[in-house]
Amino acid sequence: MSHFIVIGAGQAGQSIVTTLRGQGFDGAITLIGDEPVPPYQRPPLSKAYLLGEMELDRLFLRPESYYADENITLRTDTKVTGIDPVAKTVSIGDEILSYDKLALTTGSAPRLLPSAIGGDLGGVYTMRTLADADAIGPEFREGASVLIVGGGYIGLEAAAVAAKKGLKVTLVEMADRILQRVASVETSDYFRALHKEHGVDLREGVGLVRLTGEGRVQAAELTDGTMLDVDFVIVGVGITPGTELAERAGLMLENGIKTDLHGATSNPDIFAAGDCASFPHEGAQIRLESVGNAIDQGAVVAKNMLEQGVTYVPKPWFWSDQYDVKLQIAGLSTGHDRILIREDEGTRSHWYYKDGQLIAIDAMNDPRGYMVAKRLIEGGKTADPAKVADPATDLKELMRG
Repeated sequence: MSHFIVIGAGQAGQSIVTTLRGQGFDGAITLIGDEPVPPYQRPPLSKAYLLGEMELDRLFLRPESYYADENITLRTDTKVTGIDPVAKTVSIGDEILSYDKLALTTGSAPRLLPSAIGGDLGGVYTMRTLADADAIGPEFREGASVLIVGGGYIGLEAAAVAAKKGLKVTLVEMADRILQRVASVETSDYFRALHKEHGVDLREGVGLVRLTGEGRVQAAELTDGTMLDVDFVIVGVGITPGTELAERAGLMLENGIKTDLHGATSNPDIFAAGDCASFPHEGAQIRLESVGNAIDQGAVVAKNMLEQGVTYVPKPWFWSDQYDVKLQIAGLSTGHDRILIREDEGTRSHWYYKDGQLIAIDAMNDPRGYMVAKRLIEGGKTADPAKVADPATDLKELMRG
């Protein structure tokens, strides 16, 4: 009987094992995760779960009974210590498991502050895992002072939760503007205004010099000379792909674990998907750090573990919840040369064009605009810029060209 092993029990790993069974694979499947819980959703951790609006059991991607019902061996709280691609084995300490096909969905890890500047003090947190969210939760006491380092989506979502819970929030972003790596100036401007409206002390072009305290953080020195008294700190300065196992196994790396259009690594019996994996796109090896990519890429990898020869065609989509604003993103805005802003009755959307072609949208509380743009982008179609900018235009008209 064939044995497929998946290392990494997150969204991509779950997608692979679910698809394998859905495609009729009746061999043995082992899903290995290093956390002590079944696969769960990560995005709500910094949103609804931290706010107390989502219970733990709603985080899980499948009920625990699912794995037994589908004859999937789920091993939680388990650390894989090595891979031997020649022998086709996986090591878990002294235990050796043989595989026919292997998938790496080892995700990513948050970048940490150096211990030399106080990164190892108590009360300094990252937001990546369920354990992180559970550790941070008790710190969210009304009136407490929190410093958030990093103005990406994780930092902004944490700031929104803290402000809603009545904390004193300072957010610093070393770059010239928040969301600089992932969004346009217009989208940054929108969310800057939103956070300031909710009382967040948001400082751009300002970094952290050091954190100080006796065992636990008590103060922060910023590059603008400010000294802040802080009760705790949340660090959101990006992630690094989980490539350690792949590297030790001799697999090729390039912006993560390098895969081809079928999700195969430099070893034909080993695949990779999710945050840890890069794939060819428009002449470069790119990674997409999103739930949508993990699900879609995982499904393609599962089919190709079954030798179906399916090509991965990314259809990027993302979202973020901050206060009463739902941001929905479709496409990739990289290289855009024109932005059109559409506003209508409390909704707002930014439509990105490149060489006259619609390539992406940022939609704020505009689900209809998002869905129309997403369908156009995925269909390789565009939308008349004049009609997009006119709020009187019926969005259905854009679908008709």
